Amino acid sequence: MTTDDVLAEVGARLRRIRKEREVTLAALSEATGISVSTLSRLESGLRKPSLELLLPIAQAHQVPLDELVGAPPVGDPRIRASQPIQRYGRTFWPLTRQPGGLQAYKVVEPQRKLEPEPRTHEGYEWLYVMSGKLRLVLGEHDVVLVAGEAAEFDTRVPHWFGSTGEGPVEFLSLFGAQGERMHVRARPKRA
Repeated sequence: MTTDDVLAEVGARLRRIRKEREVTLAALSEATGISVSTLSRLESGLRKPSLELLLPIAQAHQVPLDELVGAPPVGDPRIRASQPIQRYGRTFWPLTRQPGGLQAYKVVEPQRKLEPEPRTHEGYEWLYVMSGKLRLVLGEHDVVLVAGEAAEFDTRVPHWFGSTGEGPVEFLSLFGAQGERMHVRARPKRA
């Protein structure tokens, strides 16, 4: 495949990614600082993509640049490994890539005993412990969650979570906008 062939497919890929995320050209323009007309010309193939244009689009969609240009996948194409993020002494693996929507992370907290410093912010959070023990301080409550247990709470309530100090803990963290609710569907039991 030639460079011209690769560049010719970028527009359709940009449109597909934007539509999958249900983002309008106006919203993408606001997020990237690129005019609506330039974005439209990129998607229709009337404007050649450049690194200067593709980098902010990749950042706005939270996807690697190679996903926009169609670089050949390495390994299993169904798995897209995200780069881990180190923050607050924890390791976060992003599991979602939709800005403004529900954000999911796999989090690994090392074995350490920290003094809780509860904080508040807008949003709603769900935690699910995969291994280890997670200490959750939520308002007046101080509880320990073990593998298989979950918690959900309004993040306007003072909260803090971390290792109990008895070993590392691995958990899933889902964070959504204020008022957003997770929808769980289960098959009813047969009578």
